[in-house]
Amino acid sequence: MDGTKPAMEANAEETQDEGQETKGCFECCIKCLGGVPYASLVATILCFSGVALFSGCGHVALTGTLTMVENHFSKITSDHATLATVIQIFQYIIYGIASFFFVYAIILLAEGFYTTSAIKKELQSDFKTTVCGRCITAFFMFLTYVLALIFLTIFGFTAIPVFLFFNMWSTCAAMRNPDANVTSPDSICVDVRQYGIIPWNATPGVACGATLGEICNTSEFYLSYHLYIVALAGAGATIIALIHYLMILAANWAYLKSAISTHEYQDIKTKDDQDLEAEARSKEGQNSSSYS
Repeated sequence: MDGTKPAMEANAEETQDEGQETKGCFECCIKCLGGVPYASLVATILCFSGVALFSGCGHVALTGTLTMVENHFSKITSDHATLATVIQIFQYIIYGIASFFFVYAIILLAEGFYTTSAIKKELQSDFKTTVCGRCITAFFMFLTYVLALIFLTIFGFTAIPVFLFFNMWSTCAAMRNPDANVTSPDSICVDVRQYGIIPWNATPGVACGATLGEICNTSEFYLSYHLYIVALAGAGATIIALIHYLMILAANWAYLKSAISTHEYQDIKTKDDQDLEAEARSKEGQNSSSYS
């Protein structure tokens, strides 16, 4: 019996130590999770997804469009040389957009971590944010607003090829529809020259009847059409992410400004309390000296 008692006490101490370690790890995890800016994290994931869809699908769709024009609407290379150059420039722009937004989203996520930590420290302790930190938040807010306007313009331009491909697809669907009662399919044509894609002297420049149906059944048309739709959706998702970032930055800036006002009020109140306390002590000293 005497030997088992120390062993039981040792087991109890080990169990208690393990419980304290588990509690410490749990509190540490809760503290770490509490410092995560979930709103910025969601906006970053949405931004990454939108930019990836827009960049990847847009790049492949532009290549498919050039292939379709070369094979069916412009047999002479010089006729679509300008189009090929423009598409190549757009693809380089897409590379730049993807790289820039990848870095920018990471910076905004880091700024979210910094601001969340700064707000908590400022509200819970004597930590104070600097004017530089608040100016950085305001700068990112302005830059995000400008980028949202730019991407809204990109969204509008991305809708143009979707509209053009939709018109061609609708024309092909009308020819295949038995209820349409088309007596002369060769009279149904799509002329891409009217859109300014290729010059008016391009050969053939137009597709009619069975030729148009064959174009609509090609893989480059089907793939490019749907990729443009996905790229348009990606651009829309990026705009939503930028608006989300804008709301987060505005809220963080307002929180920082409110925390500064709170700190200033607490400093003034503390100073007034100290002055009142010092005045009360001086009066007590005068009263005690007069009694003596």
